[in-house]
Amino acid sequence: MSKRALFLLAITMVCAFTTSALAEPIVIKFSHVVAIDTPKGLAAEYFKKLAEERTKGAVKIEIYPNSQLYKDKEEIEALQIGAVQMLAPSLAKFAPLGVKEFELFDLPFIFDGYAALHKVTTGPVGQKLLKKLEPKGVTGLAYWDNGFKVMSANKELRKPEDVKGMKLRIQSSKILDAQMRALGGIPQVMAFSEVYQALQTGVVDGTENPPSNLYTQKMFEVQKHVSVTNHGYLGYAVIVNKAFWDGLPPDIRAALEGAMADATVYANDIAKKKNDEDLASVKASGKSAVLDLTPAERDAWKKALVKVHDEMSGRIGADLIQEVYQATGFQK
Repeated sequence: MSKRALFLLAITMVCAFTTSALAEPIVIKFSHVVAIDTPKGLAAEYFKKLAEERTKGAVKIEIYPNSQLYKDKEEIEALQIGAVQMLAPSLAKFAPLGVKEFELFDLPFIFDGYAALHKVTTGPVGQKLLKKLEPKGVTGLAYWDNGFKVMSANKELRKPEDVKGMKLRIQSSKILDAQMRALGGIPQVMAFSEVYQALQTGVVDGTENPPSNLYTQKMFEVQKHVSVTNHGYLGYAVIVNKAFWDGLPPDIRAALEGAMADATVYANDIAKKKNDEDLASVKASGKSAVLDLTPAERDAWKKALVKVHDEMSGRIGADLIQEVYQATGFQK
């Protein structure tokens, strides 16, 4: 190779390196509504770490926790218009998009534990549901656990009938509305960021949450009693703006998919541990009396609530519910 050719090659390499070095990183704004030290908050931070490492800085993940950018009702619309690129909303949030099948995850007592749940989220049913988001401009990447829900109130909730007449905060979900009405309660839809004050001022009498939310949002400080019903599941789907995701360079997208797979294992591993720790912290605080139900008491709650499955089968799809039953071995 001539000296001129070598010189031109060197110049080309320097320019390429300089252009690469000066290239702005791809920014992914990841918004969520819970605290950093919840299972979702910790998993988001872990994903950020992996994504930035594996793309060697070509991607920058900006995380906005605690509804800093958007509240519950606003965040999916923000994703669709590209104001943010990534979310991990609770599964109940997809019904307003027209994908009400996701509300099957809200059905009370449909999962007896994490093993039964993961047969759905990692199996054909879970993947089929994520595909239903694509016509809405949304790509589903993964399911992240939060945990199983407890009931909190300013009186002891030992029996299902103890709920009668109480105003209870719920997410916007027809299933959760039917659940609380089946108990004789009065459901109140409210943004997550507003719940603490509503409990403190008596706008609502109680609510349901996994222990991690109850503890990190300090709701236990304004609720005298917690009943460990484990009656329902709260989980999330990590989603991205489809046009943004499809437009990423293939190597970057592959690196992010790998980071998300590993972050999902991490998220689901820590979910139960974090909820167990936070429930223990609630007990230790002395501010809420924690009631562990006996098997017979929990069966009474299940008996009162499984009728919601049949009531909501027309909304969710009877065939889809049967698929879940078959996957999990559910028995009424």
